[in-house]
Amino acid sequence: MQFLFGDHVLDVDRRELRRGAASVAVEPQVFDLIVYLVENRARVVSKNDLIASVWGGRIVSESTLTSRINAARKAVGDSGDEQRLIRTLARKGVRFVGDVRTTESAAGPATIAGAALPLPDRPAIAVLPFINMSGDPEQEYFSDGISEDIITALSKLRWFFVIARNSSFVYKGKAVHMRQVADELGVRYVLEGSVRKGGDRVRITAQLNDVATGSHLWAERYDRGLADVFAVQDEITEAIVAAIEPQLYAAENFRAQRKAPDSMDAWDLVMRALSYYWRVTRQDNVVAQALLEKAIAIDPNYGQALGVLASSYMFSAHMGWADMTTAPQAAERAALAAIRADSEDPWGPPRARQRLSAGAPI
Repeated sequence: MQFLFGDHVLDVDRRELRRGAASVAVEPQVFDLIVYLVENRARVVSKNDLIASVWGGRIVSESTLTSRINAARKAVGDSGDEQRLIRTLARKGVRFVGDVRTTESAAGPATIAGAALPLPDRPAIAVLPFINMSGDPEQEYFSDGISEDIITALSKLRWFFVIARNSSFVYKGKAVHMRQVADELGVRYVLEGSVRKGGDRVRITAQLNDVATGSHLWAERYDRGLADVFAVQDEITEAIVAAIEPQLYAAENFRAQRKAPDSMDAWDLVMRALSYYWRVTRQDNVVAQALLEKAIAIDPNYGQALGVLASSYMFSAHMGWADMTTAPQAAERAALAAIRADSEDPWGPPRARQRLSAGAPI
């Protein structure tokens, strides 16, 4: 479906916004906001409507909502002063008031030329060019530099595959669906983001998506001063890479699990435990262990729960958070039990496998 208003074409199937022959770069969330307003143009849309439909009911601050509406106005050539297309009605909500015509997409739903690339044997990620939200083309170098630095930094982590800059940057300035990017580049994960510079401040947002499941694995916003632009660029790159590596590792471990648990309640407890485990603090590690113990009480032969518990005990001992006379023994018992329960589970420690193969008792 295409919506035509003024000199714009909003192609819902292709997830593209065009002004004349030029493609307009729009953040995915802003694109969804525009689509929702256009589709509901016959009525005033309340703040609660937007939160429920665009943000999935998550808590959203007033400033976030305002900034997204302003970004939507900018994308369609409108402004808060003019409000020719997107009008705010005090204490009521927002309404799309432009004249709209509809037509079917020329080629129907977006199709991908050629067959989708097969996924590589390692987890693969594409870093899309970060969108310059500053309204100043001269600032394009900064958003491109952030994207390039993240690609370079991720490439140093050898356990997963990173799409080269020349391949991922073909999507620069284009509103494309994540599935299209994943199929065309042969990746499972896509990192996208935006950069907004104003005065001596910069705001960078980033979001990691698992395209196979359609879920958001991680998202963060960074606000920094620009006393030294290159130092800020390095700091943000390091922070993003440090944040998403454990998320990728955790996601791959979920995917690689060989043996399904007998209880979905136990599975849910392990998923919650992992979210605490990866926060790498003493208190979060304690919470993770408690959740894992509950999972094991429900399903005593749940290999992943036992393996994560063993890793948690060893990590707490390594960090000096636990009694060194008891934590290693507890870790060993859990690790050997994990191997007995599911020898294919990736959380089963290699040393435990060696002891088990040598006939060591639990």
